[in-house]
Amino acid sequence: MSENRVYNFSAGPSMLPEPVLLKAQKELLNYNGSGMSVMEMSHRSKTYDEIICETESLTRKVLNIPDNYKILFLQGGASLQFAAVPINLMTKNRKADYIITGQFSKKAYQEARKYGDINVAASTESENYSRIPAQSELNLSPDADYVHICLNNTIYGTKWSYVPDTGAVPLVADMSSCILSEEVDVTGYGLIYAGAQKNMAPAGLTVVIVREDLIGSAPDSCPTVMDYKIMSEHGSMYNTPPTFAIYIFKLVLEWVVSIGGLNALNRINRRKAALLYDFIDKSRLFTNPVNKPDRSIMNVTFKTNSEELDALFVKQAAANGLVTLKGHRSVGGMRASIYNAMPVEGVMKLVEFMREFEAENA
Repeated sequence: MSENRVYNFSAGPSMLPEPVLLKAQKELLNYNGSGMSVMEMSHRSKTYDEIICETESLTRKVLNIPDNYKILFLQGGASLQFAAVPINLMTKNRKADYIITGQFSKKAYQEARKYGDINVAASTESENYSRIPAQSELNLSPDADYVHICLNNTIYGTKWSYVPDTGAVPLVADMSSCILSEEVDVTGYGLIYAGAQKNMAPAGLTVVIVREDLIGSAPDSCPTVMDYKIMSEHGSMYNTPPTFAIYIFKLVLEWVVSIGGLNALNRINRRKAALLYDFIDKSRLFTNPVNKPDRSIMNVTFKTNSEELDALFVKQAAANGLVTLKGHRSVGGMRASIYNAMPVEGVMKLVEFMREFEAENA
């Protein structure tokens, strides 16, 4: 880590890899001899066309995306996809199943209800979203147009440890807070979407990976920029795309390749999570409420036995260069988001501080 940089445990926007920031800094005023920044560049220019095409190619390579899936670079965040998904996909039977495992899957469900008949196939809200439902608990509809899940729950620190079996019904997944953290069998999903500001790029870019046969059924009333078919036909450039965020995403993908790809990243991510969970599980002061098999390796939630101690911990951690550790207001406590760009050293420093804090306050 460069001098004066903190370890930022924010849930998003989050840390970016330092090599990516340094390369972007180097190219900020003059990208590849163009005499201008990517931020100033026409999205219709030959230079920018090379950037977006390379980004798409790298996305396909890193995530092993088959040719019968389209990659879209959109705007509006995952929240816009809460509406775009049902508008584009809920067109045959006007029915869909939603599995509610956290705040964002609940928001997606609430948005989808505006467009059709939505069945709650399972929910763990009564347990404060502390676990993921088992396959046997899913009340799936055979005539649903799709099944929707949020693969990793940022606020509550849970993640699906299995891909639910939805039969012939396409599975749709919000992967905003876990995409690029491990290898994913894209063919197990009809559609994947993710806001970029956690593991991919700055806020402003949303990546949608959608199977070709699910494109083309949007009604005439669908807003043009939300129609997957139109955006695909125009190479994500029906309107001006989030050009700089796409460029940073390209640099992030190059960084992923340089360190050995998703398998290598996943080994690092699991090591970071194990360091933190192992300490919490042995701690006399800190606890984690999540069912162990369902623990996220991206977002680790924990708390002490009092709100006053939690607040003191967050304050003292920040003074030690460990910032943005306050938990979401709906659950309190602390949350360490340890996305791809968080180095192992950052987690080691956090655990060291937690040990010192425990010694003084347990």
